[in-house]
This record gives sequence, C-alpha cells and structure tokens, in this order.
Amino acid sequence: MADAICRVLRDGALEGEHATSLTINDSVDSPFGPIVFDYIFTQLSSYISSGKSQSRGVVLVAFSRSPSFIVELLKSRGIDITTTHEWLRILDCYTDPLGWKERLKERGAIKTPSTEASLIVNLCKDVRNLDDLFSLIIALGKGLVGEGKNRFSVAIDSVSEMLRHTSLSSVASLLSNIRSHAQISSVFWLHHCDLHDMKTAAAFEYMSSMVANVKPLSTATNVLRENSENLSLLEQNYKRGQFHASLKRRNGRVRIMCEEFSIEQSLIKFTSLSAGKNETAQSLVPKVQFNLQLSDKERSDRAKVVLPFEHQETGKSVQIYDGRRSVTEGKHVSSIEKLQKQEDPGRGEIIYFRDSDDEMPDSDEDPDDDLDI
Repeated sequence: MADAICRVLRDGALEGEHATSLTINDSVDSPFGPIVFDYIFTQLSSYISSGKSQSRGVVLVAFSRSPSFIVELLKSRGIDITTTHEWLRILDCYTDPLGWKERLKERGAIKTPSTEASLIVNLCKDVRNLDDLFSLIIALGKGLVGEGKNRFSVAIDSVSEMLRHTSLSSVASLLSNIRSHAQISSVFWLHHCDLHDMKTAAAFEYMSSMVANVKPLSTATNVLRENSENLSLLEQNYKRGQFHASLKRRNGRVRIMCEEFSIEQSLIKFTSLSAGKNETAQSLVPKVQFNLQLSDKERSDRAKVVLPFEHQETGKSVQIYDGRRSVTEGKHVSSIEKLQKQEDPGRGEIIYFRDSDDEMPDSDEDPDDDLDI
C-alpha cells in the first residue's frame, strides 16, 4: 500500500489538475512519521533519478533535519548522490531558520556559521516569510527543470515545524499555492497531529488527495486494561505499527487501505494484514444501530424467496397475482390459493394485495395512460 502511494506521487497530476498531495500523520503513540516520510522520499527520489517519474526533480524543504542527514539517507538507500545536482535541491530551513546566526556573524559575535557546502543546498534565513519561501521553492524547482512544461515535486519534512513560526492560514495558503502551480507534479508533507487541534488536521487533510495515518498496534490504555502484567503489546508499539491510507480518486470515490509495518535498524518494512485480524476492517465500518451482515440462516431464507415473475423451471405454469385485478374477482383468489399450496413449503413467496377494495380499478396504474399524447 505504501508502494501504491509512492506510485501515485510518481505518476503526478494530469494537465489542468492540482498537484497530487499527501499528508502523513503520526503521534506520540506511534512516532514513526519521519521514517515513513523518509521511505516515501527515497522511493520517489529513486523514480526521479532513474527517469521513471513525471517529475524531473524534487525540492526538499528541510525544517526538522539537516541537509547532511538527507544526503546520508540517500546513500544508505543505494541512490547515487553524484548525480543529485541534476534532480535534487534542498532548501535548508534547519540551520538558521530565523537568521540569528547571520546577524551574530555580522556583529562579530560568532565566526562564520558552518553551512552545508553543496550545490544542492540553499539556505533560508527567515522561515516566517512564507511568500519568500514559496518564491525560493519555485526558483529552485525551475533551476532543475527549466521554464517549460517539465514538472518537479516538493517534499516538506514537517509542517508542524512551520506552525511554530507562523499561522495555520499562512501555511495553508503556501500549500495551496504549491498545489496549484502548473510545474509542480506532487507534494507531500509530515504532520504531527497530536501537537495541534482537530481544525489544523482537518485543514491539511482537506488539501490532500491522499492521507496516511501512522497508528500503534494497540493503545497503552487497552494494554493495561487487558493484562497489567504483560506489556509485550505496548513494547511492540515501539517497533511495529499500522499504516492506514485513504486515496481520493478522480471520480470522487475513496479507496481505503491498511498495512502493518515493522522497524529494524531505522528501516521500515510493510506487510499486509493477516486474515485473522478483522478489527481494522471493522473500525472502518460506521457504527450503526443495525447489522450490516447477514447470518447463514438469513442467507438461506433469502435464497428460498420466490420473486414475482421469476421462472421456476419446474415444468409447471406459475400463476402470480399482478395486483391489478379487483379483489372482487374470484380468479385471483384461486391463483393465490395455488401459490399457497405449492409442493415445496420451505420456499418463500411474495404476494401483493391491494390496499383497499374501494380503490378505483386504475389507481395503481400509470396515471398518464389516459392522456392523449
């Protein structure tokens, strides 16, 4: 399923559509959002570097981790970093996000701050000015793909870090501008949902064509209730979890998928849910006051119902009352008796009776039949 999300980001958007967008939500109960973000970023980078993506480059807006970490991440995933200058740009919002180091350097209070000396890294000195931030992202992307119809992708490693310096409306406006830009193919970002209110999460999900939620296998409260002496499930939450994703299709339908994942030495591995675990599927069904499933007996009873006008293939003529003859006529009475005296008493039947004998003969017929049209 995570690979399916990567393929959607790889394929990008059609002409005239907004860029494909993905929100990755995590929480303190399952803090593996950065690892999921790294997986999707490296998968998309692999597609782009090999020329298998609609995007010809990717701009990474680094708020929570340094550019050197990103370079080492690409190395560890087997991606050739000698060609990164052709398809990757990193906008460094981590080293000096508010420009304090630059001002201290100008006053002589500190020496020149150590920055990432690389062709792919560009320093942002004021993350509060989102208009300039947007201009930098577009400029870096156009530096990769040019001014034509070639497209590029944008990855933001944490919108929660952005919300520390500016308002939700400003961040939402930035993301909306990114999605609507003609040269941007796809965009995805990481959101720590338990640091913000529900309004913030709803705003990001509204702007997303895909939403991925990183969830624990079980909450600490449930584990303590079920068995206070055995915390093995709670310990598993620090190594394993569930990955829930919803994809909005172009026809308006939503596809929901679930997977399990495990973490081993900072590597994430996704596996399909086992057949015996039905709690995930049941949690996706809305809670209603009636049963949405049929029991075996109900299925058997439904199969025995004789539908009107159904050919029984018994070699005998089947007479079914169509409801249009008056109950005063004796013919339909005999037909009902024939239906009630069928040889197989175990089979159901449907019989229509007129609501009242006082109805006009054509009250249940088409009211427009007598019109001269």
